[in-house]
Amino acid sequence: MTGAEPDRRGIILSFIIFTLIWGSTWIVIRGQIGTVPPQWSVAYRFIIAAAAMALIARARGQSLRVHPRYWRGIAFLGLAQFSVNFNAVYLAELYITSGVVATMFALLLIPSSLLGWAMLGQRPGRRFVIGSVVAVAGIALLLSHELQVASAGPRAVAIGVSFTLLGMLGAALANVYQARPAMREIPFLAMLAWSMTIGAAINIALAVALAGAPQVEWTATYWAGLLYLALAASVLAFMLYYPVVRAIGPAKAAYSSMIVPIIAMGLSTLYEGYRWTPTAVSGAILALGGMAIAMSRNRSKVAAPDAA
Repeated sequence: MTGAEPDRRGIILSFIIFTLIWGSTWIVIRGQIGTVPPQWSVAYRFIIAAAAMALIARARGQSLRVHPRYWRGIAFLGLAQFSVNFNAVYLAELYITSGVVATMFALLLIPSSLLGWAMLGQRPGRRFVIGSVVAVAGIALLLSHELQVASAGPRAVAIGVSFTLLGMLGAALANVYQARPAMREIPFLAMLAWSMTIGAAINIALAVALAGAPQVEWTATYWAGLLYLALAASVLAFMLYYPVVRAIGPAKAAYSSMIVPIIAMGLSTLYEGYRWTPTAVSGAILALGGMAIAMSRNRSKVAAPDAA
């Protein structure tokens, strides 16, 4: 299922698995940002993920050797996807609820498509524009609700939104860069293993600079969450996602972005006490409905997997 293109049942099973995983990661991240600084939690996650990806590549008989001309692209993916993106998401969840961060990230298709238009000449259609406007209006309603219920005040919500937007920018840049023809020439597992390794190295440097010496929480809950995020969300989910993209195209695969925030908001309601009001319900409906319109005839070749 992770090598050759999966068959129809394999596609459906893979879609279900990576969607459920990515829908649940947002609440798991919340448990990673207590005692341990977020930068160190991100660093630990990708140290483990990079090592696991390299071991899987070797077990499958795939070489980790990469031509020197590809290293710049791999390094960029490591920085944008596995450092900027994830550090921003972890920091965002210090300020706003995980479900809201996940719902905002459902709009990742918008910056990905706009960057794809600017960098790859893939112009979005009218439905995409209309749907994007509707979805952004929905997010605005969700954020207005967040402002009303947030105990930390408007400044905290603004900081959380800013970090979420930064994470979306990192993920969008990585998505567009991965769509470049030259990047498709790199062996898939080697590309992920090395970009995660570079991302982990950047994360370690960032953690030392911002949080000081390594800090670890020696609890079963923390380590269970860390291993889940590293092995399930960062290794298994990406290994399942990209073969599905190759088989059915990024536009159809991106429909997982419609389901992920529903799962995330449900878990946020159960475990974070998220309170639903008419404003929040209207915002969620508009956000998801707008994305459905935007993706209904999206011709973009740019994949937009969820970040967490």
